[in-house]
Amino acid sequence: MSVRLRAHHLLCLLTYVGKGYTPAFVAHYERVVARLNAGEEAVLVEGPDEICAPMLEGGHHCLKPRIAARDGEAIEALRSVLGPELRPGARVPLGREQVSAMRAAFAAGTIRDACARCQWSELCTGVAAEGFAAARFIGG
Repeated sequence: MSVRLRAHHLLCLLTYVGKGYTPAFVAHYERVVARLNAGEEAVLVEGPDEICAPMLEGGHHCLKPRIAARDGEAIEALRSVLGPELRPGARVPLGREQVSAMRAAFAAGTIRDACARCQWSELCTGVAAEGFAAARFIGG
């Protein structure tokens, strides 16, 4: 199996510390992180992914054009770290080496354009400032 991820969630994973929209969302996110940490392959998708799944009912923001635009910004930025072949349908390498490189770029601010208008940005800035010590995603 593989974990379907949209581009901006590759950034979110870097600073995920067990906080989210609802308890059900957090429980689901924990399962996704566990799968990735166990080495399950990630595949980049357009639109809602496995992290979005608990939020799709009730018109949550996952389906809005501004979120698709955020994905576009994220994919462009992440190509500088993960390679120019990063595109929807591609397998995404998320081993510890890649996660470390993404975190270094995130902390330096070079891949955070997609985060500019995100409600979680301040939390993520704090996680990065603390060296990602509390982050639950380590890479598989």
